[in-house]
Amino acid sequence: MDILALLISIVAIILACLAYQRSGGTVEEMKQKVEDLGISMESLRAKTADLLNAVEKKLRGEDKPPAGQDEPPKE
Repeated sequence: MDILALLISIVAIILACLAYQRSGGTVEEMKQKVEDLGISMESLRAKTADLLNAVEKKLRGEDKPPAGQDEPPKE
């Protein structure tokens, strides 16, 4: 059963590539679009991480020493 699903998937990919080429697209364009998507996803991931870091700092507040203790010396 798994082999049949694999064969159907391969045929579907081949048909999709042929349809894309027939509509005027080239394999190089498709590769470029996939690479561009990867770059934009990496940029989005970095921005999301920065935003989550800022939210975490706001929720947790500034790290303050317990009352009665001096702050460690700053270098």
